[in-house]
Amino acid sequence: MAIKNDGQWERVILVGVDTGAETDFMVGMEELEQLAEAGLMETVGVMVQNLEAFHSSLYVGTGKVVEIAQAAEQLDADTIVFYDPLSPSQLRNLQKEIGRPVMDRTALILDIFDKRAVSREAKLQVETARLQYLLPRLVGMHEALTRQGGASGSQSSRGAGEKKLELDRRKISNRITELKAELKEVAANREVQRKMRTSSTLPLVSLVGYTNAGKSTIMNAMVDTYMQDKDKLVLEKDMLFATLETTIRRIKTGQHQEWLLSDTVGFIHKLPTGLIKAFHATLEEIKNADLLLHVVDYSDEHYQEHMQVTLDTLKELGAAHIPMITIYNKADKCMADYPTIKGNDRIFLSAKQRAGLSELVGMITEAVTSDHVAVDFLIPYCESGIESYFIEHAIVDKKEYLEEGIALSVRCRPADRDRYGWYVVDR
Repeated sequence: MAIKNDGQWERVILVGVDTGAETDFMVGMEELEQLAEAGLMETVGVMVQNLEAFHSSLYVGTGKVVEIAQAAEQLDADTIVFYDPLSPSQLRNLQKEIGRPVMDRTALILDIFDKRAVSREAKLQVETARLQYLLPRLVGMHEALTRQGGASGSQSSRGAGEKKLELDRRKISNRITELKAELKEVAANREVQRKMRTSSTLPLVSLVGYTNAGKSTIMNAMVDTYMQDKDKLVLEKDMLFATLETTIRRIKTGQHQEWLLSDTVGFIHKLPTGLIKAFHATLEEIKNADLLLHVVDYSDEHYQEHMQVTLDTLKELGAAHIPMITIYNKADKCMADYPTIKGNDRIFLSAKQRAGLSELVGMITEAVTSDHVAVDFLIPYCESGIESYFIEHAIVDKKEYLEEGIALSVRCRPADRDRYGWYVVDR
């Protein structure tokens, strides 16, 4: 949609109505321009109208529609992008009056997701959301179709356009049903993988935050430093929604501690409900995390609003209760003294500069081992595999080879203490 036949970016005009309901409306309009850029669109004009309420049939006032049409002609705009969700009738009326393709913010985000989806699951999720968005808009066009032939209400007298619409509607409904069945199958496979990870007892640490805050940069910094495997790096790009896929990497820090680190789609102001529902299985990874790393672009003047969007979304997902470390990323752009740790749950760092990574690892280690207990084990030599397990999954404070076995003093998870309770000795 965004690239024209001549290879040029699609030229768009952004339009919004400020009713006073949003205190940060202009911030939202700036973000709409960033979304357009992420969708490979060039913004050639921005038009804002102040109204007490949206026009019921046109979103903007009738006079403003004329202005938009004239501006589109003068600026050679290909498409008009509206800030708020448009109803089916508004969409239809605006396209008729302006004479150019029209889309709203939701359609733009869906278009970006469609371009970025790579895995089978992401493609299924995006297609489901797109079709669910399209379906009511097909229905909304129903009454506008020209009826050809006899009396209304007669099945055989309906116009060809109307019959085509109903056929398309059935096809879309059937396809949505198919997609949901496929997603259910993918979700089942994901649940199996999740149970396997749970059985490994490794903590799950999930990166969350506003889109383009630097989650993938932190993931890559961890992978590059502690895994040293270039094949495990994820896409890292300075644009909204660079990451749609859920990626999980096993991070082993060399401090007798390792965990699973996951990265998934970022949040955004007014993220379409259809996308949240479609990506529900993917976002389940967040709900099952032992620790959340809330990544914030500290250099963004609106970072506090972005933080609130993330917290609200986590609450909506049922993940607000999970322990969290807040990472104020990109500190190199706005402060001289970094990395800096405040308390046990806030750190100011620069993932791109690799400044503060070791300090962050220390905070993560402390957080995921907060429930660990100090235990002494005496392990028979014939069970040396248990010694290897604790070296991999616990913090070994002392190891001694005695005549009767291997004496280990460790800090481990209560589940591991109970699992090998036969070998616990009194301190």
